[in-house]
Amino acid sequence: MTIPVRPGAGRPAPRAAAGPDPLAPLLDLPGVREAADAARAGIDRLLAHRLMRNRSAEVSTESALRGARASAALDGVDVPLAELRAGSVEDPVVQGSLRVSVGLGAMVDTWARAPGQVLARLHVLAAADLADRAALGRPAPHAGPRLNGLFQLVTGTSTVPAVLIAGLVHGELAALAPFGTADGVVARAAGRLTTIGRGLDPKAVSVPEVGFLELGVQAHRDAVAGYASGGPDGVAAWLVHCCRATELGAREGLAIAEAILRG
Repeated sequence: MTIPVRPGAGRPAPRAAAGPDPLAPLLDLPGVREAADAARAGIDRLLAHRLMRNRSAEVSTESALRGARASAALDGVDVPLAELRAGSVEDPVVQGSLRVSVGLGAMVDTWARAPGQVLARLHVLAAADLADRAALGRPAPHAGPRLNGLFQLVTGTSTVPAVLIAGLVHGELAALAPFGTADGVVARAAGRLTTIGRGLDPKAVSVPEVGFLELGVQAHRDAVAGYASGGPDGVAAWLVHCCRATELGAREGLAIAEAILRG
């Protein structure tokens, strides 16, 4: 299993915004700028690892597996990695998370152009064994206006660090829960697509889902609730939480790379 991003994909230049960037004030929230810098530094250390020159696909493959396991665990189904690797886990939440991880690479380019289409596909993959077929890929009517704002965020331009854009995408979907099933898996996948597509982790070798899990399931829920409250303190705490998870996910990627080197 792998996230098949384009071999040798480089980090794109920051997207230039016309006029003042409406997201720029995020960097002035308490702790956000420093956390974003630390997350970027962690990813840069991972991307500088010698294995990334010609064996990054091996890291991406293991990252996808560990990310799927961690995402399912954040939704309450925690299974041993060895059992997942052996293919002996049939839980529908886990299977959905695996399908999402496998499918991410093919969605990176489309995500930036047609996020609604990708979001529907993510839900089909995540909830295939959890929801009625007719409900798959169909957000609830109440979600429409807020999803439109999210799509503008995904397709728009900003000079704000990609880790913060990913945090907003993840937070919006987690707080809104547009589908009613597998929303957590979908939200984390959308956040990861954003970090890949916006060049923070173009090779998909970090494991932010593991970072969120290391910070704790309850801490994750509390951070989502804080973001959903809409207050600046809650938004700041959520973005710092996402940055910290990204930093820890980069550390997990380094551990994977070192394990591969050791054979």
